[in-house]
Amino acid sequence: MEATPAVQFGFYSPGINWYCNGKTNSYWYRLFFESKSCEMKNIPILFVLICLCGCNEQPPLKTGLEGKPLPSFNLLLNDGVTYFNTGNIPAGKPVVLFYFSPECPYCRAQMTNIINDISSLQNVRFYVFTNYPFSELRSFYKHYQLQKYQNIVVGVDYANFFGDYFKIQVVPYTAIYSKDNKLNKAFIGNIPVKQIKEIVEN
Repeated sequence: MEATPAVQFGFYSPGINWYCNGKTNSYWYRLFFESKSCEMKNIPILFVLICLCGCNEQPPLKTGLEGKPLPSFNLLLNDGVTYFNTGNIPAGKPVVLFYFSPECPYCRAQMTNIINDISSLQNVRFYVFTNYPFSELRSFYKHYQLQKYQNIVVGVDYANFFGDYFKIQVVPYTAIYSKDNKLNKAFIGNIPVKQIKEIVEN
């Protein structure tokens, strides 16, 4: 499977191939972890690559769904019992749907960036979800202590509705909806929090 040309950073799901500047996960794995000449000195380089993917503004995708209402699908929430339907999200505040893989370093970097700037995003409703097993979601939830944030809802898209709806091949995937629950823009890869703010405030 080839990377979309516009994608500089991403993590394929469910094929679990991640891309950085057009190179596959196997390329980077060999470069950073299997090369006898690299050893531990390459770990800081990998860290820098992950950080860089959230520094520059990203061009939005052309999904053909712009202006369409937020789709209705079920999430199994982090308590493992409650089901939430996105059709019940009330209008009045911007909505960010963040689709991730718990294993993806870029997804983790994006989550960290959001949390670090959450005080300036209090007016945004975040729905953070994956199609991975519930146990992996729980680990992610606990690691980032997401229970502390009232405007972040976390769950599992067990039917993979979102991935099919947007035809997603790469994560992280972020869909930003306006206050009236209409799709504004969608992105693959890390996007700066500043860019999220600009979109939801316009």
